Amino acid sequence: MEYLLHILVMAGIYIILTLSLNLIVGFTGLPALGHIAFACVGAYTSSLLALNYGISPWIGLMIGAFNAALLGVLVGAPSMRLKGDYLALATFGLGVIVYSIAKNWVDLTRGPMGLPGIPKFSVLGFELQPVWAYLLLVAVFVFITAFVIGRIVDSPFGRVLKSIREDELAALSIGKNVNRYKLIVFTVGAFFAGIAGSLYAHYITFIDPSSFTAMESIAVLLMVVFGGMGSIGGSFIGALVLVIFPEMLRFLGMPSSVAAPLRQMIYGLLLVVLMLRRPQGIIGRYRFK
Repeated sequence: MEYLLHILVMAGIYIILTLSLNLIVGFTGLPALGHIAFACVGAYTSSLLALNYGISPWIGLMIGAFNAALLGVLVGAPSMRLKGDYLALATFGLGVIVYSIAKNWVDLTRGPMGLPGIPKFSVLGFELQPVWAYLLLVAVFVFITAFVIGRIVDSPFGRVLKSIREDELAALSIGKNVNRYKLIVFTVGAFFAGIAGSLYAHYITFIDPSSFTAMESIAVLLMVVFGGMGSIGGSFIGALVLVIFPEMLRFLGMPSSVAAPLRQMIYGLLLVVLMLRRPQGIIGRYRFK
């Protein structure tokens, strides 16, 4: 039972990541490939504040999310002028740079040795040690993320995002500051990714750079594409299926040295098949042009 709850916790964290990336990719049409970088910033910020300065994980979570959003602004301001493949390469480069910093800035992040002993969240002095308690916490953040992003995409602001996705020149022609809208949505997506990273760090209680590789960015993108771009419900489906499905490999008795590469191969194959057969995903409303 505890193992099942653990899988649901991880699925909840990935749902937050998928929702935040879907806002950028699915609802605005921006090909972002380095989304896991923002989760990395949130995770390391919250963990280092808790370990080095004794700051509450609750405060660390918010600071980590704002730091991720700040990175989104710093990277998004120049990158939003790019389009298509060039924007995809720029965001992919962001993921590689953040991963390299986490791996090589040993004095700050301990590099490949990672950060052990990260404290868990506490409520009224009681640590959220049981898995079911942490699942409730993650569920609350999933609800908040889905609610906020749902309100954004259903608002007049969201309609502008969809117009940018469908025809950027048309949005420009009616006087919309397209780059400003892109930057805002990129920042909001980074903020929620930072929250997901912090939740992950305080749940696992150990992080190292291997948790935030470029392949993780691809995995989150696949969840968006699989469930459906431009669909909040699709983000839930994509994250749930692609977190739970690889866990089935554990019951085949494969060694970890085989199961881990096989998981990446399955992700890659699914991405190729989806792009060829159903680019908009299971219940998606948008496909890359």
